[in-house]
Amino acid sequence: MPTTNRLLALDVMRGITIAGMILVNNPGSWGHIFTPLEHASWNGLTPTDLVFPFFMFIMGVSTYFSLKKYDFKFSSEAAWKIAKRTLIIFGIGLALGWFGLFCRTTLDFGNTEMTFSERLMHGLLPFDKIRALGVMQRLALSYCGASIIILLINHKKVLYVAGGILVAYLAILLLGNGFDLTENNVINIVDRALFGENHMYKEVMPDGSKFAFDPEGLLSTLPCLAHVLLGFYVGKIINEVKDNGQRIQQIFIFGTILLFAGFLLSYGCPINKKVWSTTFVMVTCGLGSLLLSLLIWLIDIKGYVSWSRFFESFGINPLFMYVLGALLSILFGTIPLIITPEVVTIKGFIYNDLLLSWLPDLWASLSFAIFFVLFNWIFGHILYKKRIYIKI
Repeated sequence: MPTTNRLLALDVMRGITIAGMILVNNPGSWGHIFTPLEHASWNGLTPTDLVFPFFMFIMGVSTYFSLKKYDFKFSSEAAWKIAKRTLIIFGIGLALGWFGLFCRTTLDFGNTEMTFSERLMHGLLPFDKIRALGVMQRLALSYCGASIIILLINHKKVLYVAGGILVAYLAILLLGNGFDLTENNVINIVDRALFGENHMYKEVMPDGSKFAFDPEGLLSTLPCLAHVLLGFYVGKIINEVKDNGQRIQQIFIFGTILLFAGFLLSYGCPINKKVWSTTFVMVTCGLGSLLLSLLIWLIDIKGYVSWSRFFESFGINPLFMYVLGALLSILFGTIPLIITPEVVTIKGFIYNDLLLSWLPDLWASLSFAIFFVLFNWIFGHILYKKRIYIKI
């Protein structure tokens, strides 16, 4: 297999993460999910907790190649590109939040206390409760912050900067009750002060009550800058090391060091996705590096590519496919097929009437998630076959 700087493994890993995000975000029923497909309730790590940080890691790898054209130097052209992409991604995140509220309010035909026109007006103007932050907003802020850091410093020092960010954030967590799911958590204090409870994610507590705590909060986006910088360093290895065997070796060693260091430090700093703890960054970047090295070996060295075509369809247009999945999820969950005697949505019909009629709860829920991934794949595969690349 000839050695090139363009690695198919990068597209495949992007595709695996996007397909994984769509899968775990769309069970048939949130009350019936296999444990590995659930997020850790607080401290801890499940396979589901890996998909978003893996995408953040790969975004860092890609950032190396996108900023290389500017010779890693700050310029008006580079600043404009970063600002434009940040605003677009952040804006899409807000638009998705608005669209979800609009559909859930306007298409709520079970609400007999309001007329359709009243629901429409409430749906068009839900700005009193739209969520300020989210997945896309976190991606935007992380990309922006990390890119500016890379262009303002010697990019060979990114590991030192990433380490400094992680140490500083660890101090903030330890001094600010960062590992407590309470109102005294410094992450929660910042988000409440800036956005207010109405614009924050509501965490479901063990007793069923809801508590305003945003897992994509502003302060907890700080370690995401380090996340992108660590991915950037792996991108640097891929670019500078021309032999794929050496690439794998260096990425594997880097990932192993991060992984073991993260697990060792977890005795004092718990691995926690919802606060994006320092050890969460280290462990997930370590695992991401190991997965990438495995994919390079399988695909770009051994040439085992037939199995990877499915994920390529997600990976060549990753952000578009994520947004498409979010839009379709909203539409499937709100568009009614039947209004009387009770409202039945597209998702409700497929899950309750088709899958639950012959499958147990857990398997029916998983089957719907798999069906939904395949439905999204159809659109991605059409773009893949036509070689259409939608850049966001």
